[in-house]
Amino acid sequence: MDDPFRKITERVRAFIGGEDGDFDELARDLFALQYEHVEPYRHLCESRGVTPKNADTIPAIHTTAFKEFEITSLPSNERTTVFHSSGTTGQTPSRHFHNADSLALYEDSVRAWFEPHLRPDEMENIMTLTPPPEGVPHSSLAHMFDIVRPNVVPMGRVDEDGKWALEMDIQDSLSQHAIAPILLMGTALSFLQLAGGIPPHQNTLLPHGSRVLETGGYKSQKIEHTKTELHEFIGRNYGLKPEDIVSEYGMCELSSQAYDTVAGQRGPRRFRFPPWARARIVSPEHGREVALGETGLLEAIDLGNVRSVLAVRTADLAIRHEDGFELIGRAKQSEPRGCSLNASNLDNLRADEARSRPHA
Repeated sequence: MDDPFRKITERVRAFIGGEDGDFDELARDLFALQYEHVEPYRHLCESRGVTPKNADTIPAIHTTAFKEFEITSLPSNERTTVFHSSGTTGQTPSRHFHNADSLALYEDSVRAWFEPHLRPDEMENIMTLTPPPEGVPHSSLAHMFDIVRPNVVPMGRVDEDGKWALEMDIQDSLSQHAIAPILLMGTALSFLQLAGGIPPHQNTLLPHGSRVLETGGYKSQKIEHTKTELHEFIGRNYGLKPEDIVSEYGMCELSSQAYDTVAGQRGPRRFRFPPWARARIVSPEHGREVALGETGLLEAIDLGNVRSVLAVRTADLAIRHEDGFELIGRAKQSEPRGCSLNASNLDNLRADEARSRPHA
């Protein structure tokens, strides 16, 4: 018997590859399959009186459901990869299951939207501040960084207590590559952590023409930078112009990412998903999309989520704009999350920065 998920996976792959297609038609067909084969999602839809035959809007399932239920159409013996959300100790992580086909589709989605925003072919060296994927096999971020281009060099590690840290010789490694521009990728806290170790006599970390991809996720119980403050910090310590810094938005429950600008491009920053995913900013009160300029909860409709659920509601607040969306933080009472929760000592890093750069 033909596998209907394999067929729609190929249709989505063709759409990602640039072939003509209808997003809404693909979304409806995928919703019908997921309604039938993902039991917790079907129960959610039934509780709202929604079926594939009467759905004006595809219902979104909250990311918290990925913690408590197996949101997948895959039988257990086909789940060859599972990505976990990151969070504080004691939290139950979300789980996003993949088989070989869905993981390959995830990788196609990652590469297709990453390359036009970061232009990695212009960079001689690509390095990350995350551990290698074999050290963190359930991290979608480490996997994403590993597959965007060949020969990506990971400069992170996992401590004995399971926390992410930077390699002890990272300063020397950066110095060895200091002649040519570097694309350096990592979580927000990892950039703060690395800059906190710069010797006082060293002005900047990266050579001229380098770029940074930061993935946010610097949630802390005590401190939280705004995006503007974070980029000012990176620009000052890494020797970069604002347009050299690109922000990425993604999570383990999604197969597609949003970026807020193209490297080297000036102008207003707006997060945008690729053509095979859409952002929906909805009111938490009635669930309908808010007007332009208004704030609501971010939902993503991601065709790359073939074997889970394509419509996912996050706990992130965003402002709806005509040309994308603007992130403004987490909804109250949401669990903190983000890969860089594994980095620590942010208070000390800020204090070290103040002591070593009193005139910055």
